[in-house]
Amino acid sequence: MFAQLGYYICVPFAWITRLFYSITGSYGVAIILFTLVVKLVLLPFQLKSKKSMLRMNRMQGKIKDIQTRYANNRARQQQEMADLYAREGVNPMSGCLWSFLPLPIMLALYYIIRVPLRYFMMMSNDAIEQVRTLATSLGYAVGEGNQAYEQIYLAKFVHENWSSFQGKFSGLIDLDYNFLGMDLAARGNDMFSQFPGGGWAVWGVLLMPIIAAGVQLVMSIVTMKGNGNTEAAGTSKTMMYMMPLMTLWLGYILPAALCLYWIANSVFAVFQELVLNKYFNKILDREETDREREKREKRYAKYEQQRAIAQQQQQRSAQQGSRKKLQQQKKQQPRGTSGTNENGRVGQRPYARGRSYSEDHYKE
Repeated sequence: MFAQLGYYICVPFAWITRLFYSITGSYGVAIILFTLVVKLVLLPFQLKSKKSMLRMNRMQGKIKDIQTRYANNRARQQQEMADLYAREGVNPMSGCLWSFLPLPIMLALYYIIRVPLRYFMMMSNDAIEQVRTLATSLGYAVGEGNQAYEQIYLAKFVHENWSSFQGKFSGLIDLDYNFLGMDLAARGNDMFSQFPGGGWAVWGVLLMPIIAAGVQLVMSIVTMKGNGNTEAAGTSKTMMYMMPLMTLWLGYILPAALCLYWIANSVFAVFQELVLNKYFNKILDREETDREREKREKRYAKYEQQRAIAQQQQQRSAQQGSRKKLQQQKKQQPRGTSGTNENGRVGQRPYARGRSYSEDHYKE
């Protein structure tokens, strides 16, 4: 089930990559254009998140003041923070969802690169097996290579012997992983044995993870500087350095095509941050006018009205609950026990008998 779901997630990304490859004839250029298209598609969703984040950073003084004043009253602190967010029109969770989107995109691209016949060319398993059978008859053998990348080796063999495969299988593409003299299907940890020789084909693949990590570090610095939150930058410094280190490590154990994606993605992200920071800072400056402040006050008044209605409903519910509880207690009380003791029952009330009372008055 999950394999089938992953296949359909890869379909649109594979279609875009395949389209750019058919137009440009370059696998590297196709990945760069794929990265650009993904950034443009996600841009409308990130605009609101970016504006909200910049506005929150302008509220840091007010947030710190609330945290200081209500440091010993957590409930009041949370209520004041909610009031502040409502008054300023800020959703503190607006940027959480979009921060996770790059992960499934990267995983989809990884499978497109690692399993090209299945995900890039969208061939069925039976067709792939037929291609493998023909390749084996022509001398193809995986050997001692990593079985996880077997389809990469098969795609390379098909490219080297394209005349024997051309036109025989529907969907089969002459896939060339070469880009600027580098093999984008190669992994850095396999190239260390050829270092320092091998020329640019080896040096380029070994440098790509370093470049990817460096550009990602620059992107993190630009993002934090643009947000203008120096205190947050200090608290998240570990994460700022951890992500490039993770990229550096993954860059040497995964195909170089993913490093190219990280480099292109980080470069586009730096450019996007610079442009959006400048654009939204101008907008936020304009929104600090009396007119925009009045709009926020109206939104806050509406929020206060809704909260008052909710409190009234809670009070009504509590009163109704108390009434039901009293009614249940009355129903559970046994009948005939209105008195407090035996002497208080009807017929046994000495205080109502009078002075001339005599039990033998009517006896014969």
